[in-house]
Order: sequence, then C-alpha cells, then structure tokens
Amino acid sequence: MSKIIRIEPVLLSAPYAHPNSSEVRARLKSGYRTCGLVEVELDNGMVGWGEGYLAVFAPRVFEEIVRLIEPHLKGCDAGDVNHCYHKACSVINYWSVQGAARHVVSAIEMALIDAMGKTLKVPAYQLLGGKAVETIRLYGSGGDSLSPAMMANEIELLAGMGIDLFKMRARHHEIEKTVWTMNAAAKSDIAVGVDMVQNLVVAAEPVAAVVRYVQEVHERSGLSIAFLEEALGLHDRGSYPRLRAKLDVPVCGGETCTTAEELCGLIEQNAFDFVQPDASVIGGMHQVMRVASHAQQHGMDTVVHAWGGGVCLMANYHAAFAAGSRLAEWPMPKFALRESLLVEPLQIVDGKLSAPTCAGLGVLVSDAIKQQYPFREDAVYDCAAFAVVPDADVWSS
Repeated sequence: MSKIIRIEPVLLSAPYAHPNSSEVRARLKSGYRTCGLVEVELDNGMVGWGEGYLAVFAPRVFEEIVRLIEPHLKGCDAGDVNHCYHKACSVINYWSVQGAARHVVSAIEMALIDAMGKTLKVPAYQLLGGKAVETIRLYGSGGDSLSPAMMANEIELLAGMGIDLFKMRARHHEIEKTVWTMNAAAKSDIAVGVDMVQNLVVAAEPVAAVVRYVQEVHERSGLSIAFLEEALGLHDRGSYPRLRAKLDVPVCGGETCTTAEELCGLIEQNAFDFVQPDASVIGGMHQVMRVASHAQQHGMDTVVHAWGGGVCLMANYHAAFAAGSRLAEWPMPKFALRESLLVEPLQIVDGKLSAPTCAGLGVLVSDAIKQQYPFREDAVYDCAAFAVVPDADVWSS
C-alpha cells in the first residue's frame, strides 16, 4: 500500500499561441496562459501529476481548493483511487457538486493515476482497463487566425502531418471566414469542423441562427461542415435535439460538463452525435470512462476534449485509448507547457496517434520547468471579453 504524504498546487505560465490570434488578442492580452497542476507525492517516493482546467480562468481559486482538500487525503491509500476521489468530492460536494471545484478533483484523481502507474511501471491506460485501440485519428484544433495567411499556415501544417480534419473557430456571422477556410482546406483534402464557441458568448445565438449559418456556408462553398461543436449556449442545451433534427451536420459538445451524470443525461436526451468529455474538467479519467461507456451503449462516439497543458493532454489521451476512441483533439496553438512536460514526444504518423508507452501519464514537471515558467498574475483568461473579429473583406479578398 502506497500512502499519500503530500499534495501541492503548482501554477505555471508560458507564452501561448500567436499574438495575432483572436483568442490572445481578446482574452489573453498578456500573451501568457496558465496551467494549474497538482503534485502528489507517495511514501514510496513516487510523484504524480494532474491538471485542472480551472486555473486557466481562476488560478488562485484553483490553488486554494487544492489546499482545502489536501489534509483530507493525506495518509490515504493512493492505490484506492475511487476512495480518494469520493473523499475529495465529500469536501466540495455541498457547495460545488458541479462547477469549479470539480476541476480540482480532476487534477487530484489523474495525479494519483499517474503516481500509481509509475509505481507499477505501466501506462495509465492499463489502470483504466487496458488500451482498446492501438492508434487514434487526430483532428487539428486551431482555426482562430485573424488572416488567411495564418489560416493557410495551419492547414499546411496539418497536411504535412497527414491529419485530414481541421477544427476552426467561427461565430454564426463569420460566413466568409468559414467558406474561405473550407475551400482552402479542401485543396489538401482536409475536412473542416466548426467550434462556434457559444460557451464564451453571453447572448448565445438560437437554433434558427445556427441553421442559417450552416445552410449559407454550404450554399457558398459547396461543401459540408464536418461537425458543429458547442453550437448553442450553456442555457439552451435542451434545444440540441431540435437543432440536430434540422441539420445533416454532426453536432457535438460536452467540454463544460463537470460531472459524468450531467453529460450522460445529455447523451440520453440525444443532444449530440458524439460527446467531448475532458478529464481535467469532469472529475478525472475514470469519469471520462463512465461517459464513454454510456455513450457506447447509445451508439455514440467519445472524442476527448484536450485544450489544457501537457498533463491534461496525456490524461485525456490515455482515457481515449482505454475507451477505444476513434478520434481525438490535437491542440495546435504553440504552448511550451504542453510539449515540454512530455517524457516522450507524441507519436503521430499519417494523422494517427500511437498509444503512449511510458509509465503513468508520461509527464514530468522538473524543477527547471518550474523555474523557467513561473506563474504570472496577468496570465488569466478573460471569458467576459468579446472576440476580435476582422473585417469580412479580409476573407473575401
């Protein structure tokens, strides 16, 4: 039995994406983004790492919730991850059975899996039942560029890697941007999905506006959108079945769901064609597995959302391999706190990711990394800001 002797929050900040991406210009004006990590040490000397997405938006809140939970888990058997998970939940359930504190539980759960995987010298997916597939097709997740030249560079990168599916960001009024991107990508035999980023808009667009957008893009490009992500606002999830009935385009979502119960409920409502849980949000890797199992029972694929740092990325990929996923997100914006935390580089051949082989999650946060990327108070994502939208003539020229 390996006991938990220490749990600590670690905040790191690093340069993120391109200065002229709309995401950076509107929401990360410092140009830096933060990762909230949890470091768990066992009495056998092993250290595990987890990540909670909350720290991108509220880093100090993340830090304090870790400290609140820590004394309740010290001395617990790290191998009994389920017990540790429920004990952590008992600290926060009364005031955050859903929401921000669940991100912290996510980080602790995946840190325990990482530590136990290292202890047992097996990849993390072995602790989730073993890998169900050898490779997973990736889609490139970017498309936040403010100019055709930048968007073309993203498409060229994917073509060189053999990735044939590109996710761009666009609101309902960005017809020109969408049409330009789809036509440009088609020249490299790359299909395009659209993240409508409705979770970041206070007044989200209704079903009718989304339908008009899809129809006009099709009419003007002659092409079909590969999938539509987060097409409705957080307060209008009940309209997803109605949206699906009006479209031939696959509809997906789930990245903001902070419990498996919540996302499984949407599965039962036929809200999506495929679901996108995130281990750094939904309570950890086992909760992703719960969603994947439920989705499979309803004939639905699980495509993990992975937009955090390297620890988040690997936790989601290990869960995807255990769940038998056929597709997963590969974030394109440059971010040093992704690649620099990986023990081995991602093995991507012909657009497909091979299963990791390192013990645990295959991540390491060294003292050198901590010193190189210290936390910055101005590296906080601003969800209240509105996106920077270039003139439509930029995309129609």
